[in-house]
Amino acid sequence: MSSSSFQLVFIFCFSILLLLLMSTSMQTVSAATTNKASAKTYKKFIKSACNSTTYPKVCYKALSPSASAIKTDTNKLCNIALSFTLNATYNASSSIDSLSKLKGLSPSEEEIIHDCAETTGEAIDELEKSLKTLANLQGSDHKADEMNDLKTWVSAVLTDEYTCTDEFDGQKVSKAVKNTINKSVLYLAQLTSNCLALFNLLEY
Repeated sequence: MSSSSFQLVFIFCFSILLLLLMSTSMQTVSAATTNKASAKTYKKFIKSACNSTTYPKVCYKALSPSASAIKTDTNKLCNIALSFTLNATYNASSSIDSLSKLKGLSPSEEEIIHDCAETTGEAIDELEKSLKTLANLQGSDHKADEMNDLKTWVSAVLTDEYTCTDEFDGQKVSKAVKNTINKSVLYLAQLTSNCLALFNLLEY
């Protein structure tokens, strides 16, 4: 093969390779742009849904990290909101249980911690039951009845949470005990209230 022929072949092959690289690069940029646009759409959907709740900032902070899983699916939105609330309740339960190990607790403090641990345990049971019902709701033949049950159980969780802090009334409680319980329960109450508001977006 002559030198000029070799150069032509080289230039041809190089041109093909360059075109392939450019095509791949354009596809990558296009995919990244599409993904970025999708993520923006998903987060916009979550923000709009959270604006219907009592605590929209708490709602958005909790759910926006799961935007890629939620997409624009209201059922997934409610499932993840309820799962997040359940996990937060597990954490609150652990925090309240740890208070019982504090030294020097008064009898009234011990009673408050015991009662709060009990009501938090009941809240966990009700949330687990609610999550299971919500997960099976789409295939159910009794959607309206089960949706009413779901709202009743989650409303009961809210009552349990406020019952815990109501026990402070008229009692002398240390700052460590009061602050830990108040912080945990207030956050749970906000999450639970938001779940009830989000349920209204479900078309059942």
